[in-house]
Amino acid sequence: MKNSTKLQFLGAMALASIGLFVAGCKSVPPLTANQAQSLIQAKYDQSAPTPITITLRNDGMVQGDTAKYWDRTKVYPNGLWADFTLTPDGKKLIAIPGGGDVIEWRPMTAGASNYSVNVNTVIATHLKAINIRNIQSEVLPGASTAMGCDYDEVVDFTGVPAPLAAIGHNPGNQISMQRHADFSLVNGAWVLQSTE
Repeated sequence: MKNSTKLQFLGAMALASIGLFVAGCKSVPPLTANQAQSLIQAKYDQSAPTPITITLRNDGMVQGDTAKYWDRTKVYPNGLWADFTLTPDGKKLIAIPGGGDVIEWRPMTAGASNYSVNVNTVIATHLKAINIRNIQSEVLPGASTAMGCDYDEVVDFTGVPAPLAAIGHNPGNQISMQRHADFSLVNGAWVLQSTE
């Protein structure tokens, strides 16, 4: 009887130890795509808005002329180069890097399809985080619990007139980039650690 009492006691102690261990383990809340997107977007929204850089190629120059954002004001003797001056409407929407109001079009050959110049929008916007995917556990230095996800960072053309937004969507413009975000669990809540 002595041995069976000892075994019962040891069994009870083992069960109690397991119960204490399980009670001490906190469940990790899931990181949802909506939570991840909200945390990343909050970071973007807290940063200063920035102008959108638009790369102009031949098609964009024609679209801008049609939209009356600029007019061709000078053609050079080589027949390839030209100056395009921003119209009053264009000046409200477009800024030329380096200042001024003239787009200097200087291709080296006729039909140089890869030749481009950049302009910036006067309207400043925040980037957007969309298409959250691949949420998975990660190891982060200094974090006991961490998760990561991939997402797309996109340029937001809200408030930009449709003709200018269309120019910004032409080939040669980077309006989307794949990024990665890391999160850590702090006091039971997910916190954005970094984006890369």
